[in-house]
Amino acid sequence: MRLKIIAFGQRLPDWMAAGVDDYLRRLPRDYRADVVELKPEARDRGKTVAQMLAAEAARVEEICAAGSFLKIVLDERGQLWDTRQLAQKLAQWRDAARDLAFILGSADGLDATLKANADAQWSLSPLTLPHGLARVVLAEQLYRAVSLNAGHPYHRE
Repeated sequence: MRLKIIAFGQRLPDWMAAGVDDYLRRLPRDYRADVVELKPEARDRGKTVAQMLAAEAARVEEICAAGSFLKIVLDERGQLWDTRQLAQKLAQWRDAARDLAFILGSADGLDATLKANADAQWSLSPLTLPHGLARVVLAEQLYRAVSLNAGHPYHRE
C-alpha cells in the first residue's frame, strides 16, 4: 500500500521534518510512504483566493490521478476519527488494494471542489494546528494505526 502525504508549504523546521521522517520510516515495508511538498500559488499575482485554490487543486488532482490514489483531505470540518477508527479505515483500504493520498492545504485551505470530490474528509483535531505540526500528527497517527492493525498493544484498551 502506498501512502502519500501531499502538503502545501515551505520547508519545515528541522524538528518537524525529523518527526515526520521518523514515523514514516517506522512503517512496515508493505506501507510505502512519502511526502510531496508543493509550493503554494503565489499570493501576489492578482488572482482571487478561489483561483489560487483551484490552481493548487489541479496540481493535487494530477498527482492523485497519476497513481490512482484515494483522496483523503485534512480539513478542520472533516470527520473526527479516533485511532481505532483510522486503523479500521486503513485496513479496509488496504484490503481493497487502494493507495491513499492525504492532502493538507495551503494557508488558505483547500479548494471546495477538491474537498467535495475527496473520498474522505478527516479532521485531526478541532484545534487549529500549524501545517508542519499537522504533518507530524498525521505521520504519527498513520504509524500508530498500522501498528494497531499489526497486533501491537494499544494503551487505550
